Amino acid sequence: MTVRVRLFAILRERLGSDSVEVELPAGATVEDALAELARGELGELLERLPVRMAVNRDYAEAATSLSEGDELALIPPVSGGAPFHVRVTGEPLSLDALAAAVNRPEAGAVVFFQGMTREVSELEYEAYREMAEERIEAILRECAERHGLEAAAAEHRTGTVPLGEPSVIVVAAAPHREEAFAGAREAIDRIKAEAPIWKREGETWKTA
Repeated sequence: MTVRVRLFAILRERLGSDSVEVELPAGATVEDALAELARGELGELLERLPVRMAVNRDYAEAATSLSEGDELALIPPVSGGAPFHVRVTGEPLSLDALAAAVNRPEAGAVVFFQGMTREVSELEYEAYREMAEERIEAILRECAERHGLEAAAAEHRTGTVPLGEPSVIVVAAAPHREEAFAGAREAIDRIKAEAPIWKREGETWKTA
């Protein structure tokens, strides 16, 4: 089947076109389309950018199924544009991708926090994704206003997270380290307290 992929900003410039057609087998998903695109000129960008996906103008996940004639849009972050990036996803998290999302010429300090699975072979996370993303974005906006952040990003993983992999990453960018540290600390503390995300340890579910 043929799927049309629309490209914007840096992705469009890299390929030299605002769209490309991808041939995929029946039953393919958004993840399959991304993998096919990653084999070409967009591979390096897709590895490091926190690209959002939309199928027929609705936001989609990697596991979303595609059909003949669908339009898949890849929506990259824009440096100097929207200062907040939030995602709750079943995919592995990338610190490099979030660093790119908060890149600002005004930011002299960038502070990262990664929450890692430890002591057990894996943890399972569940979220009310839509509400969690809205709540996390509100938290980042409030932290930015309180601490003078230039940009902030947060991603939280759902599903099974193996030992040694991050379940949550928060990044805060500010002119100086004091503001960046304070913003990142408040953001992660409030995300854990306020976002509707849970983890299972053994047979017990707890707030993440």
